[in-house]
Amino acid sequence: MYQYKYIPVDTGGGFLSDTREHRELIDAYAAEGWRYIGFFPVSFTGHGGISQVDLIFERES
Repeated sequence: MYQYKYIPVDTGGGFLSDTREHRELIDAYAAEGWRYIGFFPVSFTGHGGISQVDLIFERES
């Protein structure tokens, strides 16, 4: 059985975002034994850009 964790991240909504928060989060959770498996877009801008995502991690229970 697997355990899942969903971490919200604001992307800024632009096509080219300057944020590097996602990289730091992936590295931090990997160090705790979590495996990054993908992201799910949660909200969008009026122009169709992704403004918030959930990073999805898993590990065996």
